[in-house]
Amino acid sequence: VQLVESGGGLVQPGGSLRLSCAASGFTFSTAAMRWYRQAPGKARELVATISSVGGSTNYADSVKGRFTVSRDNGKNTVYLQMNSLKPEDTAVYYCNRANYWGQGTQVTVSS
Repeated sequence: VQLVESGGGLVQPGGSLRLSCAASGFTFSTAAMRWYRQAPGKARELVATISSVGGSTNYADSVKGRFTVSRDNGKNTVYLQMNSLKPEDTAVYYCNRANYWGQGTQVTVSS
């Protein structure tokens, strides 16, 4: 199993980023996928979950209305669209499936 995140970077408050997670090594279309984040000195936090066919999504209260999780089963990729970013969204964002994790991608929200 391999999960490879991309799309992080430095963005100003109020800005947007789209994270991608390319998956391989398992049947992606049958797997629920999750995005987590971890800020310095804090525990890892579940941000968003998407069901295998994308019909069901769930979000942490802190990102509801600002973040959208989606997936393309034809490309074995899950996305996290992040809008109206705040400094408190600064963290390393990780893609997750069961016990497998990507290497993470850094998101920094700062002016």
